[in-house]
Amino acid sequence: MKRKKNPPDHESEIERLKSRLFASGEMEKILDNSYDGIWITDGQGRVLYVNTTNELMLGIRREEVIGRTSEELIRNKLFESSAPLEVIKSKKAVSIMGYNYKTKKNVLITGNPIFDENGNIKYIITNVRDVSQINKMMDEIKQKDALIDQQRQEIENLLLVKRAAEENSDIIAVSASMKKALELAQRVSRFNSTVLVLGESGVGKEIIVRNIVRLSDRADRPFIKVNCGAIPENLLESELFGYNKGAFTGADQKGKMGMFELANSGTIFLDEIGEMPFNLQVKLLRALQEKEIVRVGGVKPIKLDVRVIAATNQNLAEMVSQGSFRTDLYYRLNVVSIHIPPLRERTESIPQLIHHFLALINNKHRVNRVITPQAMQALAAYDWPGNVRELQNAIENLVVMAPGDTIDLDLLDEKFTRTVEKLTLIPDKILPLKDAVRRVESDLIGRALKEYKTTRSAAAVLGVDQSTIVRKLKFLREKNQGN
Repeated sequence: MKRKKNPPDHESEIERLKSRLFASGEMEKILDNSYDGIWITDGQGRVLYVNTTNELMLGIRREEVIGRTSEELIRNKLFESSAPLEVIKSKKAVSIMGYNYKTKKNVLITGNPIFDENGNIKYIITNVRDVSQINKMMDEIKQKDALIDQQRQEIENLLLVKRAAEENSDIIAVSASMKKALELAQRVSRFNSTVLVLGESGVGKEIIVRNIVRLSDRADRPFIKVNCGAIPENLLESELFGYNKGAFTGADQKGKMGMFELANSGTIFLDEIGEMPFNLQVKLLRALQEKEIVRVGGVKPIKLDVRVIAATNQNLAEMVSQGSFRTDLYYRLNVVSIHIPPLRERTESIPQLIHHFLALINNKHRVNRVITPQAMQALAAYDWPGNVRELQNAIENLVVMAPGDTIDLDLLDEKFTRTVEKLTLIPDKILPLKDAVRRVESDLIGRALKEYKTTRSAAAVLGVDQSTIVRKLKFLREKNQGN
């Protein structure tokens, strides 16, 4: 009868294989084929072993380093920092970024301590990894992210324009002040109260007025605009209130309806109300109070249902104090007032307005012009004394004058380019490149936020997505807190 063989002792087998592995030098071959460079030092940082990968990666022969201390290697400028020395100081695993002067490579160095039975560091195993390929990949990812950010910004701007078109509106409300004005216009549109729209010439007062009318229940009824400053004083009364036959020499024998009558059941927009002659102001006051007018040469009042919206670029309150505008008419007009801020007070709106006008004008002329971040920055930094109207005209001029599809800085008039601040991008001392780039980046983001107030506008000027600005700000804050 055959005797059964005892099963092999697995623990003994592993120990035999381990002994053979170290005795035969096969472990050294395994370490030499590691992807990482491997150093082994004693507890004082003296180099005991360096693998082949380390030689190839750093261009340092084993004979140059074995037996030498980490302090010597730094002193001889083979490295600028040492993980083993940091491990000895902290008595724990350490990871640092190092720079090898010989190969000019950035490397990630991780040191791990091995302790003896008394808790003293006996060996330090250090892994060295070349991160140049990782950095290259990160740079490529950043470039792709920048392209994606730019495309996302363009899509957002197109959606902004599309939304404005769908709402039949030319209003781009980005700044808090403009959003407030637009919200007030939307609220007041539901009522028939008299509205006074205030703001400098070219800020878009008429657009706000038309938006009020469009959202009101009078949207499909007459809308009559009167420019009080464009009609001669001797004709303004008859234009506003009409006249009966024979009212004056040259009058139509049938008489004529005035603007108020034409606007009956709808809205009349009295633009540049501050230009209305003083003697006519009392007749306008009567029309507002009594909701009726009397034609020139007539005596019979005509009842009307007309909503009045007025606008001016003048300071009516100051005119009242000077006696050039009636107090009672001022308060009758100023039931609800909407102030439209000048463009210089809402610079965060400028990039979106530029994209808006660019899209509209491209469509008008059937072209596809794009604007560079540098040109955008110059336009956004300009003071725009002519406000939105000047901006729109400037964009159309650039679209027409551009020799190709790109609107760049060299195409801009000197009045725009001289406002661009010259930045000193070179730090005042030698820094690692990544620190210098971070410092310049931080400075640019800070300046853009100071000038344009919001991350969205800063991103548009710097040619990146808003999420990029938010992410970088978070990183900079965390770094500053860490320091």
